[in-house]
Amino acid sequence: MFLDSARVVVKAGDGGRGVISFRREAHVPRGGPDGGDGGKGGDVVFRVDPELGTLAEFRFAHELAARSGGAGAGRKQTGKAGTDLVVRVPVGTVVVDEATGRTIADLVSPGEELVIARGGAAGKGNARFVSSTRRAPRIAEDGGKGERRAIRLELKLLADVGLTGLPNAGKSTLLAALTSARPKIADYPFTTLVPNLGVARFDDRELVVADIPGLIEGASRGLGLGEEFLRHVERTRLLVHVVDAARPDPLADIATIDAELAAYGHGLAERPRIFALNKRDLPEAAAALPALEAALRSTGREPIAISAATRAGVLDLERRIFTLCPPRPAPAATTVSERRIAFAGGAQDFHVVRERDGFRVSGDRVERLAAGIDWESADATAYFHRQLARSGVERKLRALGVREGDTVRIGTRELEWKEAPAQ
Repeated sequence: MFLDSARVVVKAGDGGRGVISFRREAHVPRGGPDGGDGGKGGDVVFRVDPELGTLAEFRFAHELAARSGGAGAGRKQTGKAGTDLVVRVPVGTVVVDEATGRTIADLVSPGEELVIARGGAAGKGNARFVSSTRRAPRIAEDGGKGERRAIRLELKLLADVGLTGLPNAGKSTLLAALTSARPKIADYPFTTLVPNLGVARFDDRELVVADIPGLIEGASRGLGLGEEFLRHVERTRLLVHVVDAARPDPLADIATIDAELAAYGHGLAERPRIFALNKRDLPEAAAALPALEAALRSTGREPIAISAATRAGVLDLERRIFTLCPPRPAPAATTVSERRIAFAGGAQDFHVVRERDGFRVSGDRVERLAAGIDWESADATAYFHRQLARSGVERKLRALGVREGDTVRIGTRELEWKEAPAQ
């Protein structure tokens, strides 16, 4: 099944929580802190696989999730890291953020990897919070939340030459004549329901040729089959406009395709184009060709008469295709071992808002710390308040008017604001 678009939700794994633990050892306060860190949450990674030709693997995959990290343990044991989820995508996959419509990445290099959702950071155990004045901390961190986002995938085939035209113009027959591809061919419109690819060879060069379903008037507005597949010729460097010269008004047919390419945009109307006047073996076409060729030449367009069925003129067309279509530039070198990160973190680490009955503080680090504090420990509570001051959270709360006794919510914790005693 040919599937060239898909929507999916990706969820990275959460980080494992750090733990509060103390070892038993003589002359060490509380036995000595030995709480280990949690494990990092797994990432969701897209990897370009040249063996794939469609997005069919996403047909039933509506949510993809990586594994979360494990909790730390005593004796400074680190929790198990969450396993990354590596998802294969075909060459030419465009990744779009569903929320903003922004294109995140265009994956065109085999082996290329993109981290589309990052796993949550590992929570720190209490062994990490030891200092010269804090010998037995009852402080740990929760693991960070893994990223979650909705993604739209669009496949744009990597073809050098695109065959376009009205239904039943002979595009599939021409593809078979130019390449070793064997598309479905029949004498009725819309025989081609999905794009077909073939490789044309001439001398020591190769070009990938794409045959897309026929366009009709209104295709750029979603009518017929063509608009859905026009994106597959966006990457082409040359269009071959296949014209059925045996139809009653080939010039009107050409004008229809001109209008649809212009309406679709993406530079298709300005793309170099060869006009292949097909079916020259038919009497109706043979009679119309002189006037049709003259009309096209008068507008600066150089046509070539062919018969895809008998292959008459196809060799001349092939020569012209390879002359007008320059070699594709070599792709920029990519280091397969390096993974690109799709989304960078925000500049601000926290947000403070005033609510009807208090204040809410949100932010990965501050929420994780609040979840891991032993609130029965005066030392741990004092440490938490110092972190609020250092990070700027306290300053923001005061700017919003926090007072003694107000409710401050941080993650799942609900705290009562208390002013520090005067020194």
